[in-house]
Amino acid sequence: MSDQRTDAAPGGIDYIQVEESPPFRELKRRQRSFVFPLAVAFLLWYFVYVLLSSFAPAFMSQRLWGDVTVGLVFGLGQFVTTFVITMTYVAYANRRLDPLAEELRDDLEARDGGAR
Repeated sequence: MSDQRTDAAPGGIDYIQVEESPPFRELKRRQRSFVFPLAVAFLLWYFVYVLLSSFAPAFMSQRLWGDVTVGLVFGLGQFVTTFVITMTYVAYANRRLDPLAEELRDDLEARDGGAR
């Protein structure tokens, strides 16, 4: 096996070069700068819920009103948080990621169209 890289894929586009390009790196940077902090925050929130459920059952079983407990509110909060994160990511992607991704796609389609 040779370690030499061919200049382009069969369609005429060198995807390694695209991946190393500044616009693609910027797209990855934007996506990661949003996703990683939110993922860490959600995991921390989830682990707090799990740890409180395991080690603070008296706190989690406190009734807030009727049969609704702190644990139930925290548990439902996990679902709410998931939906909020999803909606926030979609809005962020529409505003900050999609325009750059469309530019990259248009450039690649122009290159690929020119190669045929």
